[in-house]
Amino acid sequence: MSHRLSGPERKESILAAAQGLFARKGLHGVSVDEIARAVNVSPAILYRHFASKQTLYTAVLEKFSCQRQSYVDTIVKHGTSFEDALAGMTQVYIENIAKNPDILRIELHSLLEGNPATLAFFQNRWKSFTDYIEFGLNETLPYNIPHREITILSAGLMFQGMIRETLIQKCLQPQDRLVDISLHELSNELVTLFLRSIGINKTQLSRKATISG
Repeated sequence: MSHRLSGPERKESILAAAQGLFARKGLHGVSVDEIARAVNVSPAILYRHFASKQTLYTAVLEKFSCQRQSYVDTIVKHGTSFEDALAGMTQVYIENIAKNPDILRIELHSLLEGNPATLAFFQNRWKSFTDYIEFGLNETLPYNIPHREITILSAGLMFQGMIRETLIQKCLQPQDRLVDISLHELSNELVTLFLRSIGINKTQLSRKATISG
């Protein structure tokens, strides 16, 4: 005799199926009928829990929001210097994506689809990094350097691009050309290279800051 799911269990099963389908095909590539088939219910049952496909999509994003990392403890744990804290924040972020690559897949689909709400959601996920980098550089860079504001803003974008490309390579590519280098090793090296590019010429992060794995 099969187990009859409770209302909350059914809702969670719909969310899980929708998350996987949205990650593979994007919002516009998935139909309500397809999601309903994935959990073996009728569309009418699905609509009892979610009023529309957009409502379901929003619920998936909200589920990701509940998993969002807090970097306060990370900064305390890894040290208060700019470089050590940035390395610790990066470690927390990449571990979260490595455990749930659907977050990255849906982010990339949202960039192609141009969904304003989705784009704002994922931009906010990166905001902790860009804000921290902009604050750190604003405190350390001399005020008389040319194009100072552009340099600070560009540094945040550069770091975001480096880490996102690393996660794409290690978490989404079917063939990893850097298979002999772990995600942690690669990310740690990129953080070090980034720091050198903005004038922090530490050849090695402190032991507390080093991304391990």
